[in-house]
Parts: sequence; C-alpha cells; structure tokens
Amino acid sequence: MIETDILIAGGGIAGMSAAARFAADGHRIMIVDPAPADIGEGTDLRTTAFLQPGIETLKKAGVWDAIKPTGAELRVMRIVDAGGTEMTPRETADFDGAETTQGFFGWNVSNKAARVSLMAKLETLPNVDFRFSTTVTGFTGTARYGEATLSGGETVRAKLVVAADGRNSSLREFAGIKHRRWAYDQSALVFVVTHDKPHDNISTEIHRTGGPLTLVPMPDLDGKPCSSVVWMTPADRAQQLYNMDDATLSAEITRDTMSMFGPLTVASPRAVWPMISQVPSRLISARLALVAEAAHVVPPIGAQGLNMSLHDIETLADLMAQAKLKGEDIGATTLLKSYERKQLPKTLARVGGIDLLNRASMFEPRTLRDLRYAGLTAINRIGPLRKLAIKVGVGK
Repeated sequence: MIETDILIAGGGIAGMSAAARFAADGHRIMIVDPAPADIGEGTDLRTTAFLQPGIETLKKAGVWDAIKPTGAELRVMRIVDAGGTEMTPRETADFDGAETTQGFFGWNVSNKAARVSLMAKLETLPNVDFRFSTTVTGFTGTARYGEATLSGGETVRAKLVVAADGRNSSLREFAGIKHRRWAYDQSALVFVVTHDKPHDNISTEIHRTGGPLTLVPMPDLDGKPCSSVVWMTPADRAQQLYNMDDATLSAEITRDTMSMFGPLTVASPRAVWPMISQVPSRLISARLALVAEAAHVVPPIGAQGLNMSLHDIETLADLMAQAKLKGEDIGATTLLKSYERKQLPKTLARVGGIDLLNRASMFEPRTLRDLRYAGLTAINRIGPLRKLAIKVGVGK
C-alpha cells in the first residue's frame, strides 16, 4: 500500500505540468505513465504555443525559465482569409501582442524541449515520485480516499486522483463518466519548414477551404528562419500530402501559402492526426478530477488545447491551496464540485466555439466563404469586437 496526497495518471506535458505545479504548493505527488523512462533523442519537431495564462502556471511550477529559451516569441497573430475564387489574400487581420497587457501572446516551444525541461524539474523534487512503464488498472473513490491499482501490482491511496491520461482515459471509464465525441472527416498534417523570409515572430493562419493552414514561429534551424506547420484539410487530401516526397510537399505548401514566406522547404518528418472534438458529461467523481484531454479535445485552432489543460491545472491548484491553508481535505467533494462549476461551463463553451470556428474554416460554398470573410473583416475593423477576440484568443 502506497499513500500520497495526489496521484496523477498520465505523464505527458499536461500531466508533468500538473505534477510540478501541485508539488510547488507542497503536495506529495505520485505520477504514472505507460511510456518508458528513456524518451530518446527522437525526431519530433512539433510544437506547442504556450499562451500567457499558461505561462503563468508554468512559472508557478518553477519550470518556465528552463522552457522559454527553447522557443520563439509570438508577437502577432495573423489571420488571412483567402477563400475567394482566386488564391490570394482577401483580408488580413493582425492581432498584435502589444494590444495585450503583457505585450505578447505567448511562446512557441517544441514538445520535446518542454517534455525534457519538465522531466528534469520533476527529478529534482523530493515530493514527486514518477513511475514510468506504469498504468492505472483500477480505481475506486470513497469518502476518505481514492484507491487505485497499478500495473505493477501496487495499490495507491491518495486524497485526490487526477486523470491526465488522454482522450481515451481509463480513469474516466473506471469512474463511469460518459463522454461525447464527434469527428470532422478532416486531418491535421504536422511538420516543420524552413523559409527565406523571416517570420518576424508572427503566427500566420490561412483560411481557404477544408481548414486552416497555420505556420507558427520557431527558432532558426540550420541558420534559416523556421516555422512549425499545422495543415488542417480533408482526410483524403491530408493522406495525399503525407505520401508526397519532401520536394513535392515543399512545392505544394509554397503554393498554398501563396509564397507569403517565399519558397518553403520541408525540414522534418511529418505526422497525420484525425480531427475530433470531445467533451465529458462530468469533470469529477468521488476523489477524481479530469484535466487536459481526459476533459476536452479540440482541433488545433488558436493554440487552445494545451492552454485549456493548463487552465484546468491552475484552477485545481488554486482550490487545493485554499483548502490546504484552511486545513481542509484537498480531495473533498465540495472542492471537486467547485472545480466542476468553474471549469465545465468554460470547457463546453470553448469546445463549442472552436467547433464553430473549425466548421467555418471548412466552408466550401462561395456564399459561406464570403460570410466567413465578412466576419473576419468585422472583427478586424470594429474595436470592441477586436478587443474581445484578443481576450478570447489568449485564453481569458
């Protein structure tokens, strides 16, 4: 029998961020993940855009100073509507980080760098026990504790169990929490490119049909400006693009970006991810809280996914800090209900909003594309709408 304050299932970026954040408040943490301890050098150059609220959580976790130097600042979010009959920009809206309170939107960081920094931090914390190659095989929540069985045969009793074990969360299933999932017949092709023109720390999202094509700034690669690509397109076309050789794919993305960056050169392996959205019916059960993709899955629009996860973590951390200060139970039903009241309406609203944005980005009929163009024009040119878009965009 192992006893701890918090058991976290899932050792991805969200799970490790939760462990570091909760440990910073003095809680004893056990975190388990099915992956082996040796993550290797790997070739994954995919990135995550950390927005300002998420950065604040990582600062409190004591890990942001290590992550920041590996990324590139996001100063401007540029949205380009190119949905007319010609492949040319019709409307370009630049949302400048100077219009926010902190002066920038966030930082784009490679997933590998974030993971390595988080693992290094957790290794230094005496109140964190990281168990690799380990899964939760059973869970029961009681009035006094959450009891989980592990794949190694151990039993863990914790005041709180946090499910950060992904969209197919076992803990969510053990707790009997139902979820709703829907697909888009759309996939995201993810890879890295270099280009001649500097990105000037501008994240560029181009809308035609099928979904947005987004280039997000990265640090230079081999002395050339570099960007990560998330290309959302119908599933059949995504597979066709995936099967192209590097030279053909480079020519295709240069054409679809309308040479805005000059010639683009594929500079990494690529991956294809089917697009889905997903929400659960509840975020809690006895002694259990869902966070990250166990709690919500959205298409990669506006860098919302992981930043929503960090917001889950920060909300839970704040509630537990208040309970600890009062000498109260950090896994009590009243605390978990407060977490759900705070997060579930926001989760449903944000998943719904991103769903609408994604469907709008997929418009093919001209009348609908023109409607999307009119909406972007209004947001860009009407002050109150512009301010609201910036506020929503940074995750507030």
